[in-house]
Amino acid sequence: MNELIAEIKKIPPVTRLLCISSVSVTLPVMLKMISPYHIFYSFEKVFEHLEIWRLYTSFFLGSGGINYVFELAMLYRTMNEIETGPYLHKSADLAWQLFVASVGIVVTSIPVNSFFFTRAFVLCIIYVGSALAPPGAQTSLFGLVTFPVRYFPYVMLGMDLLSGPAAVASSLPGAIVGHLWWWGIWGSETGGTRGGGVLYPWGAAPAWFANWMGQTPTVAGAPEPGRANAGGGVHIVAPRRTVNAPEAGGSTAGYNWGSGGQRLGNN
Repeated sequence: MNELIAEIKKIPPVTRLLCISSVSVTLPVMLKMISPYHIFYSFEKVFEHLEIWRLYTSFFLGSGGINYVFELAMLYRTMNEIETGPYLHKSADLAWQLFVASVGIVVTSIPVNSFFFTRAFVLCIIYVGSALAPPGAQTSLFGLVTFPVRYFPYVMLGMDLLSGPAAVASSLPGAIVGHLWWWGIWGSETGGTRGGGVLYPWGAAPAWFANWMGQTPTVAGAPEPGRANAGGGVHIVAPRRTVNAPEAGGSTAGYNWGSGGQRLGNN
């Protein structure tokens, strides 16, 4: 157990928090210890009944079965590459920007009345990671079709479209917020440059939060911006499956997101 804890502590802090959050929310639902009805997002339940935890849990419910393994692996790999690449020694800034992005996802999802933001949240992260990938980086769909990694978020949206208009509508806010994040912080050029975006001055974490996380300035020799996915391999995207929307009786809420990815090998 001590060895496992030691290995977990080696994971960058923001990546570790997101992965632990995903497992902590998803596993109890998979084991039927908690009903999805108690964790989905509802404006009425959050702001009128003050069930504030729903703002957190609605971002981390993954799909069940083997598909969740792919989703968790994709979340870990993408976040780890971002946090050890362009956000090296900037975990507090990354956490702060993720928080702002999450607020943006909730707001932009109002027209589609989403119950869960998991898919949009992951798509937002993938959009930023793909935009910061080195020029020429490639990815693969099921190991069959190879294409530039910067198109991966749009391929995921296309797969959502196959599941129906409602599925892609729930995912689209993640792509919108991800684009605004990349453009605002990193700039519009492929790969971006640190400080190149119009919102970069506001992207830094508050001083108290940075101090709490022990953030230090980026050291000389750190990876250049846009190298988050340098040396990465291919993604394998698992199939998706959908379930019925939640009902007040405690049935499953929203979509059971089955698409995910895992990066294997090297280019």
